[in-house]
Amino acid sequence: MVTTTSKRVTFQGKVKESRLWVRGRVLGYKRSKVRQYENTSLLQLEGVSTKEAAQFYIGKRVAYLYKGEKSLTSGSNTFKGLRVVWGKITRAHGNSGVVRAKFAPQLPTTALAQPVRVFLFPSNI
Repeated sequence: MVTTTSKRVTFQGKVKESRLWVRGRVLGYKRSKVRQYENTSLLQLEGVSTKEAAQFYIGKRVAYLYKGEKSLTSGSNTFKGLRVVWGKITRAHGNSGVVRAKFAPQLPTTALAQPVRVFLFPSNI
C-alpha cells in the first residue's frame, strides 16, 4: 500500500522522499578544438554512466534555476526569488552518459558547473 503525505511517500513502512526530477550538472558547452558552440550545453546526469542509459532521457525537459537580482514587477505583483531557464535534452554525447541539451535562451556562463533538474516528462513509457 502506498500513501502520500506532503512530498513524502510511505511504502511498506519505509518513508522515502519523492521527486519527479533527476539531478544533473552543467559541464560546459559543446566544442571542438578551436570553436565552442554556446547553443548546446553538455550535462552529466546523476546515475547515468553509459550511452544506453542516457537514451532514456532524450526529449526530457531540463530546468536551470537561479536567483534573480532585481524584483520582477508586473502590475501590482512583485516577485523576488527563483527564475528558470528551460531546455530539452537532444541526444547523447560520447559513451560515458553525458547528454547534450538546448536551452532557450542560451545558458549563461555563470551556469557552468551549476546544478540543473532533469524532469521525467514528457514520458513515452
